[in-house]
Parts: sequence; C-alpha cells; structure tokens
Amino acid sequence: MTSGQSTATPGYLVRPAGEGDIDAIVAYEIEIARASFADEAITDPRLHRKRVSGALGRPGEITLVAAADALPAAALGWAWLSARTNSLTGERYGNFRSLAVSDVADRSLIGEALLAAVLAAADQAGLRQLTGKVHAGNLGMRALYRKFGFTATHLTMERRVPEGRAGQP
Repeated sequence: MTSGQSTATPGYLVRPAGEGDIDAIVAYEIEIARASFADEAITDPRLHRKRVSGALGRPGEITLVAAADALPAAALGWAWLSARTNSLTGERYGNFRSLAVSDVADRSLIGEALLAAVLAAADQAGLRQLTGKVHAGNLGMRALYRKFGFTATHLTMERRVPEGRAGQP
C-alpha cells in the first residue's frame, strides 16, 4: 500500500494516517509507552506529537490507521513501520515502531487488518526483512506477530539494581 491507497476489511478501512489523526495517534503512542515501560514510560503528548508529525508522509515511513466504515475519520487503530538500512551490510529492512488498537469488540480483526496492510506496503517498498520489539507481557501482539510469520530471534534481559546493592545477586 502506498501513501495514497486504502485497503478494506469488512466493516473497516485501513488508510494512510493524516494530520487529522494525530491526537488519536498520540494517545496510542502513550498507551504503547505505558504498556512497554510502565513507570518509566514517556507520556508527554508534546514529544509524541513531534515524533509522529515528523513521520507522517515522510519517505520510508509507513503510517496507517484503521477506521470503521461508518466513521472513516475516527482512528480505531494505528501502525507505524520505518524503513532502515543496516549499517554493517547496507541492506534495507523495516523496523516496526508501533501497532495499537482500541479496546473494541473487533480488536483482533482490526489488528490483523493493520498488520496485513503494513506487510503489503513493506513488500511494495522492497523491504524483505521486518523486525519489531514487543514487551514480554504483551501476549496479544506476540500472537499477532506469530500469526503473520514473525519469529522470536532475540531476547533482551534486564536487571534493575536498587540503590546501594550494585554487584549483589
């Protein structure tokens, strides 16, 4: 899907994100940050607005929203994939930045429609490898990734050390 195209799933439309979607997208980005980083989440709407506004319509950025056919202006979901270049090999790949869907009855269907549209746009852009991070506790996104052929390739381990306990198990 190129920036001007839309795809349809019965009852829903996936279309390029636009300026009118920014408020909804910022809310999704804050929700994603909270789910991924809990108390350390960056939730300043101004920062998310600047980041998202810079991506909309920019070459190499796939930014899509899903909406109900009856309310095409209201974003029920959001997806963002950035084209990147591997600094060592020079190969282009897609970095999945975001995918979020409102808590509605057809949430899974909308998520599948968004991911399918992102994959189609990535294919058109010639991106043959896609990567994405997902929080270990985000079982819904992990299942969605698996459904579309993604496999786990890396695991990030993290340890938080309380003040004064450095080096202790």
